[in-house]
Amino acid sequence: MTTELDPHRRRNLDAVLGAFAGIAAGDADRQLAHYTDDLVIDLPYSSPPKRLEGREAARAFLSGALQVFELHLTVDEVHPGLDPDEMVLEFSGTGTHRETGAPYTNRYVGIFAFRDGRIRFQREYYDTSAIPGRT
Repeated sequence: MTTELDPHRRRNLDAVLGAFAGIAAGDADRQLAHYTDDLVIDLPYSSPPKRLEGREAARAFLSGALQVFELHLTVDEVHPGLDPDEMVLEFSGTGTHRETGAPYTNRYVGIFAFRDGRIRFQREYYDTSAIPGRT
């Protein structure tokens, strides 16, 4: 990741990196500390597709997901938007399915919007065939 960012965009990217650190720690609350209270997480490729609105809905889903996967996410490319509070990120994930021990790798594209240095919206696209038990 070599994109030069102005301080405003850097602060927004730091929110994503902080959320990713919470994921790596398996801690939904640590992840959600980087989101606004009225957050929306849109997962159109999940089965079934999910749109999580608000902190409690996100916490309920993410707490369960973090029990299924041990996951580390790395930002590969940053595509800043014209609006300094929007960006598209390409990122990769590696980890383990906790129940089976199966390795997990995936590539993601995330669309992020921010308010006051916190994530207010996230839409995530990924390869569903990489998820154990799904084709």
